Amino acid sequence: MKKTVFATLLIVTFLTAPVALAANPHFIRASASLDHSGNLVVSWKEAGLGDNQMIHYLASADSSGFYACINRGGNHPQASNKEEFQGPVSAEGAFSSGKNGQITESLTISPPPATLDCPGNQRLVLACVSYSNIALEDVTNGIFADVPGSLSETFYEIEECSSF
Repeated sequence: MKKTVFATLLIVTFLTAPVALAANPHFIRASASLDHSGNLVVSWKEAGLGDNQMIHYLASADSSGFYACINRGGNHPQASNKEEFQGPVSAEGAFSSGKNGQITESLTISPPPATLDCPGNQRLVLACVSYSNIALEDVTNGIFADVPGSLSETFYEIEECSSF
């Protein structure tokens, strides 16, 4: 009887040991930047995840900006061929913690797609974009990273982008 109890305790301890190793998920760092196309890139490092765990992440932000039609000379004709956007945007992904129980990754969030049609000899561009309330969540473990700041960029000078 004692051998059965001991064997049962040993098996329970062995099976729960990996869970105990993953008991302290925490973000080491998190940051955000803009790429050359106006996408928001949220990068982070998280540790304490346990080995080879799939962790689901959600990056989100509030976005605003303008799309515009630009002529061959790189100018925005003074017309109504521009489109404002604003609202929440997000990206999600799942990554493996590997054998060291850490994840160093990034997610890229794009501005909402444009619906503006440009007339002949003009092309659609992202004139300016701004992101605020940037957040990152480890959905699997229910923890959030502190992603400081707001980011904005003006790519083409149009009047509506002067406040960015």
